[in-house]
Amino acid sequence: MQKILIHDATIINQGREYTGHVIINGDRIIEVIEGKLPKSLNESTEYKRIDAKGKLLMPGVIDDQVHFREPGLTHKANIETESLAAAYGGTTTFMEMPNTKPSTTTMEALYDKLDRANGRSTANYSFFFGASNDNLDIVKALDPTLVPGVKVFMGSSTGNMLVDDEDVLRGIFKHSPTLVATHCEDEATIKKNMFDYVATYGDGLHAMHHPMIRNADACYLSSSKAIELANAYDARLHILHISTAREIALFAKGDLADKNITAEACVHHLWFTEDEYPTLGNKIKCNPAIKSKSDRAAIRAALLDGRIDVMATDHAPHTVEEKSKPYVEAPSGLPLVQHSLQMALALVEQGVMSRARMVELMCHNPARLFAVHQRGYIKAGYFADLVLVDPKKPYTINQENILHKCAWSPLEGHTFSSSIEKTFINGICIQDEPNARPGVAAQFQIK
Repeated sequence: MQKILIHDATIINQGREYTGHVIINGDRIIEVIEGKLPKSLNESTEYKRIDAKGKLLMPGVIDDQVHFREPGLTHKANIETESLAAAYGGTTTFMEMPNTKPSTTTMEALYDKLDRANGRSTANYSFFFGASNDNLDIVKALDPTLVPGVKVFMGSSTGNMLVDDEDVLRGIFKHSPTLVATHCEDEATIKKNMFDYVATYGDGLHAMHHPMIRNADACYLSSSKAIELANAYDARLHILHISTAREIALFAKGDLADKNITAEACVHHLWFTEDEYPTLGNKIKCNPAIKSKSDRAAIRAALLDGRIDVMATDHAPHTVEEKSKPYVEAPSGLPLVQHSLQMALALVEQGVMSRARMVELMCHNPARLFAVHQRGYIKAGYFADLVLVDPKKPYTINQENILHKCAWSPLEGHTFSSSIEKTFINGICIQDEPNARPGVAAQFQIK
């Protein structure tokens, strides 16, 4: 395999931006050079050369929360289609959630997913193990190098995945050998709100009522409970998709290394507000709900001061037909994994964060948080998972370039000022070899 030289890029890595050059050999980065390209390399014919002048080079995105729907829900999506869409958008490693059919609540189901991804996934892959009311013994025996964590739905989900048995919840936080990741919404609050809104609005119930039904109280009650349990048992807790200003106060500022409790924000909670419900309706219906401008502002601020540690997608595709149903029947979730990096770059342009902080939230911190082996950084010896971005090439989302199997996006018609030019996964450029499936199972170090 010919060595690859990416030269004269603006490298964004470990809090810095600088002009530099990266050499890839096989699936690894073998050298990172800062400053002027040495004459010996400039004259060498040993390398396949990629001129990256004026382009941004960053580590591949690690998305810690996606739903690729396989097995059992493959009319919406599957590992092959969604991993390809992810790769074209700059995501090189994903962590998939357990609420498929069957749920990933047994070792047989976990190994089945790993087998399905092998040779079919463009991106590197891993799968959360799902907790339920009746599999605590399996959770206790999990190999922490095999999974990124244990997912606990402290709110309703597909199948038998709502963990509402208090003894089981305590057992999970006490005995899980790996990180506990939670979906936090209080089920009793949501049920009461739904009953009240159905009684008031009947058939007139609309997606604009979604943030009032799945409100800030429901989120805060559940998140604070998860934190109470984590503190009681000294558990490693990661709360997913924070959606309210009120929850932000639950988290500490500072560096990831100093925390036992961390938080994630998703790109749609940073992008949309409740003002878009009248036009987008069920297309932006998701759990937890997209809420107010003040909630969005608080989440954005928390990205900067370190109270939120990771930025992800919660990519959750459904068909157009499913989303077109009345509010009560329409499922929750948005397909976003193909465009999350472009959304983040747009937030950078709006002044929400710096490019260095974006890379920390989407690449470095997921690698650190989940102890992903030799990914998430541009370092010699690390796997060659890289993204090359053209910051001055506009890109408009339309039906022709959407790769998600569901074939729609709430962002259709939006034009980004940047384009994803090349994505390298284990040294393979996906745009140059679209039929390649170089993804491998991500490895986790003992946490």
